[in-house]
Amino acid sequence: MIRKSLTNWTSKPVAQLVKKVKIVEVAPRDGLQNEKKIVPTETKIKLIDLLSETGLSSIETTSFVSPKWVPQMADHKQVMEGIKKIPGVSYSALTPNLKGFEAAMESGVKEVAIFGAASESFSKKNINCSISESLQRFEAVCEAAKKNCVRVRGYVSCVVGCPYEGFIDPKAVAGVAKNLLDMGCYEISLGDTIGIGTAGSTQAMLEGVLERVSVDKLAIHCHDTYGQALANILIALQLGVRAVDASVSGLGGCPYAQGASGNVATEDVVYMLHGMGLETGLNQQKLLKAGDFICRALQRRTSSKVAQALSSHQ
Repeated sequence: MIRKSLTNWTSKPVAQLVKKVKIVEVAPRDGLQNEKKIVPTETKIKLIDLLSETGLSSIETTSFVSPKWVPQMADHKQVMEGIKKIPGVSYSALTPNLKGFEAAMESGVKEVAIFGAASESFSKKNINCSISESLQRFEAVCEAAKKNCVRVRGYVSCVVGCPYEGFIDPKAVAGVAKNLLDMGCYEISLGDTIGIGTAGSTQAMLEGVLERVSVDKLAIHCHDTYGQALANILIALQLGVRAVDASVSGLGGCPYAQGASGNVATEDVVYMLHGMGLETGLNQQKLLKAGDFICRALQRRTSSKVAQALSSHQ
């Protein structure tokens, strides 16, 4: 049934399918977690506070994982307790297992994320267990979340390709996504972790997932390694996806992806969406301010083309 409607969707203007797009800002967690130098807690808090002023409704704030595996996120408790929480903004945290979930609850987290993969090799490399083992861990987190009235967002990584296995079958992606949805995740974010997707491969992946998961339960998470992220997001919008993950200044990137340049920049996504007449609720100038702050703190140039262009006009 869903398959039959796909042709009609892709032939319609995006504005007929989607009026408003939710942007999920991932810079504080996904964007900073692989930084080699430890980013000061005060800097993280300031970044999140600046992002809170932009109109975002969802900010991925930190990760409750072992400092042994992700030392950059060792200050998760201090970050969660130090930020100014604005009503209407969800400050989520990654919790890969029950221990992490319990620690997040102690810090007052109201939304958590679980992070699976469509590739067996990547799952073992990234979280040290098979896909089936990871789903068992996540089931415990989801059960605990229900008892605590906490929302859970699911991630599926390597939805187009894997650095170890190459092409990933859309059916494998659909299977993991459906499992996470059945566990109780309110939304599934589909991640092109190594940024190799194109408009064609992204559409094929989404069509496969849409056979098992409703479009209103999906989000797209694109890395811009090959400069294809905006094109891939546009394809997702044409298929009716209404949630997009992005990282201010294009921070982040998968440590296992050769030549990874980072996540798609929030500033660039918002520029594209506003240019299409779609609503985001975001203030571009305030986004640029947050991006400028973190780039200065990290002593690097922004990866946002929009920020680069506007700074050259000043």
